[in-house]
Order: sequence, then C-alpha cells, then structure tokens
Amino acid sequence: MNIKEKEQEIISEFEMFDDWMDKYNYIIETGKSVPVIDSQYKQDQFLIKGCQSQVWLQASMEDGRVVFKADSDALITRGIVGLLIRVLSNQPPQDIVDADLAFIDAIGLKEHLSPTRSNGLVNMIKQMKLYALAFKAKQQGT
Repeated sequence: MNIKEKEQEIISEFEMFDDWMDKYNYIIETGKSVPVIDSQYKQDQFLIKGCQSQVWLQASMEDGRVVFKADSDALITRGIVGLLIRVLSNQPPQDIVDADLAFIDAIGLKEHLSPTRSNGLVNMIKQMKLYALAFKAKQQGT
C-alpha cells in the first residue's frame, strides 16, 4: 500500500467518529500498536526536538524502504507518531520526502492539538523526512 492509500484509509477511519473525544481515544489506541524502539535508542540523539513530550524516533533501511520505530512518554503523542509511522514506514525514501501528508488536515488533527503538540507534530514529520533524505543520499552514494 502506498502513502496516499494509507492516508485515505486513515481518513476513512476518522470519518466514523463524530466527536473529537472519540478521535483522541482512537489516536491513543493507535499508539498501542506503534513498533517500539529498542531501549538503546532512548537517548538524546533520537529525541525529537521541540515536542512537549519526549518522543524517540529511530529509522532503518530494509530492502530499499525506510522502517520507523518510536516511543513516547505521552499516550496522545505516541498515537500521533503511530499515525505517521503507519503512513510513512515501509516506504521508499523518495516517497517519504515527497509526501504532503494531506491526511493531517483532512482529519482535522492540527487544529485540535495544542500549539506545543502541533509544533511537535511538525518536528516529527521533519525528522522522518530527514531520515528519508539521508537514506536516499546513501542509496545514491553521495
């Protein structure tokens, strides 16, 4: 499944909920299925800067695709990074770099987050794209 298809799947899932408390609960549930990083990656160098909560993100390259793992000390934040991982993990680096992640606006996520959480979301996306850029450069031998 490509990024756009995964985004559409999430949009459809969020359309089932009428109120934002249900959506928050769904995000928290999503966080429970996040591929957890090994404790060796719970270090400052893997911490997303600018997040209200602590969020650790680790990426690896497997068969030409970027695989993300993460953890957070906050349930809602873990769910948010879980949504991003669901969309971006196991995708080619260039697809991640090019992704516009329209699902975030389509489900109304940004407008329902506090300014610090919204800033954290932006920083998570930025870090995931930076990992993808690094893997792409490595693939190209530059």
